[in-house]
Amino acid sequence: MIYVTSDWHGCDLKTVKALFKKANFKESDFCFVLGNVIDKGEHGVALLEWLMEQYNIELILGAHEQLMLTNEDLFEEDASPDLSPARRALLAKWTQLGALPTVTALKEKKAEEREYIFEFLHDAPLFETVNVKGRDYILTHSGLGGFSVTKKLGDYAPEELLWNTPKLTDRYFSGVTAVFGHTPTADFGKEYAGKILKTDTWIDVCAGAPALLRLDDGKEFYGV
Repeated sequence: MIYVTSDWHGCDLKTVKALFKKANFKESDFCFVLGNVIDKGEHGVALLEWLMEQYNIELILGAHEQLMLTNEDLFEEDASPDLSPARRALLAKWTQLGALPTVTALKEKKAEEREYIFEFLHDAPLFETVNVKGRDYILTHSGLGGFSVTKKLGDYAPEELLWNTPKLTDRYFSGVTAVFGHTPTADFGKEYAGKILKTDTWIDVCAGAPALLRLDDGKEFYGV
């Protein structure tokens, strides 16, 4: 079975584990986490460390993880961080989006522990493709900004996959389903709040709290 989820935003690891248990997630199953594991909540770094240990769960880079990578030099003991106006703006953006719990947790780690975490994020892809039950899926953090049917996935700029804010009327490929998070489904209308949103060409799994979607049968799982 193939699952997707996104936007844990530093929730308690117990919450995530309970959700996987609710879905009866097995060792033979596989899950894609579509980014934004960190920030806002206190447990983002712990969630990353847990993901690093899972052989059947893959992290796809999210917008918040990109901001963390952009600010990596702040955590290097012997490096002089870039303090240019552009760099300060990126740090301010990360701070405004809830970076403090992540920064605090990273600073409490040993240098080698932080190095492993950053290496893990550097290795995280911007997208994946998967075929489930004969249906093709494109998995990204935020959908496909600047979409064109003739545009190859490798030609999308990182910002188009990380910071895209889709509209309910957006349509992608007719024979492929895009799955993403980033934009809370409540932003599309109060009737979608707290639910996974499915359209004819894309699915948004950012339900406002951790949720799992099983691609094999479309079944949805939500935390208690």
